[in-house]
Amino acid sequence: MSNITSQRSAPFVVAQIRQDFPILKLKVNDKPLIYLDNAASSQMPQQVIQRLVDYQTNEHANINRGVHYLSETATLRFEEARGKVQRFINAAETREIIFTSGCTESINLVMHGYGRKFIQAGDEIILTVLEHHSNIVPWQMLAEEKGAIIRVVPINDAGELLIDEYQKLFNPRTKFVAISHVSNSLGTVNPIREMIKFAHGHKVPVLVDGAQAVPHMSVDVQDLDCDFYAFSGHKLGGPTGIGILYGKASLLEAMQPFKGGGDMIAVVSFAKTTYNHIPHKFEAGTPPIAAAIGLGAAIDYLLQIGMVAIAEHEHQLLEYATAQITKLAGVTIIGRAKNKVAVISFVVADIHPHDVGTLLNLDGIAVRTGHHCTQPLMHRLGLSATSRASFAMYNTFAEVDALVAGIVAVQQVFAGSM
Repeated sequence: MSNITSQRSAPFVVAQIRQDFPILKLKVNDKPLIYLDNAASSQMPQQVIQRLVDYQTNEHANINRGVHYLSETATLRFEEARGKVQRFINAAETREIIFTSGCTESINLVMHGYGRKFIQAGDEIILTVLEHHSNIVPWQMLAEEKGAIIRVVPINDAGELLIDEYQKLFNPRTKFVAISHVSNSLGTVNPIREMIKFAHGHKVPVLVDGAQAVPHMSVDVQDLDCDFYAFSGHKLGGPTGIGILYGKASLLEAMQPFKGGGDMIAVVSFAKTTYNHIPHKFEAGTPPIAAAIGLGAAIDYLLQIGMVAIAEHEHQLLEYATAQITKLAGVTIIGRAKNKVAVISFVVADIHPHDVGTLLNLDGIAVRTGHHCTQPLMHRLGLSATSRASFAMYNTFAEVDALVAGIVAVQQVFAGSM
């Protein structure tokens, strides 16, 4: 593991951490906000908010090629943020870090830049039933265009991938694997190191969707040996509109650009355009400068707390919430993988998840309801939707108790209406 992401720098005191998040002082329906929708988007600490304000107030200009003070300052800060990301996930070089608008664009960049260049008719792409739509639809688009074939790794009833079935999918036509590190719906942590090693044994590159992993654990892309790793800033305390694609330099250099224009060029003429070096080859136009700097500040914040400490606290919340919700009659937790992050999807008997979420909101409790952009997974589970509580470093055991009490109150409302 990368040393910088595995250190704990200070005692973990959740009450102190909560003071850094001004939105947690909000009241919803005259009740204190209990924010349990972190898998969709986490909240932003004051340190990140202030860094964004400082940038916009004192440092803002367009980057690259400008010779004046503000442009040079903004360029420096932007590239400093790239370096922070590189160290955070232990990439070998800063040029392997590409700024995008989010995890979805990162995956689409690989589909267009690598897939459209190297995938041919009859080639096979391996996905899993746990994937978010953003790691399904781009590959379906590619398969339709190229005449390629999608193969899907199944799961058991606990929500764990069947690795034997994964291995059976490989054959000489297998050309690419795209898998999630962590399931956004179930919290399942997939054995991606083992999966990557097996794929590489067949000379097949692997993209990992790390949107749900990076906020909750140390990630070392060199240790994993993944070829691509994608994630978003807004799920780890950073701004929206910023994402990361890590790619091995040799693969990025071989890929074709996803977008044209702006700083992705070296020389342009009507006869021919020469593309810039990586990472700039994939960063056409004005990039999300402020958001990238904000992401860098979010990384600083996480490292100050310590990824090990965050993971330990969230695991304790997961164990406590699982035990308490399991005690409730008529409530079923969906996804019982042995290795999970702090995400609990659940269904309440005879009550639609949207009704559960609506009534919990009356008590200021924010959960996510629906199919969570994983409709194939819901179909496998025989469900149309679930309610999902997802925890972060600033959540407390008292908030878990409030969630449990809220679920009981929902049941009582429906019992009284029958």
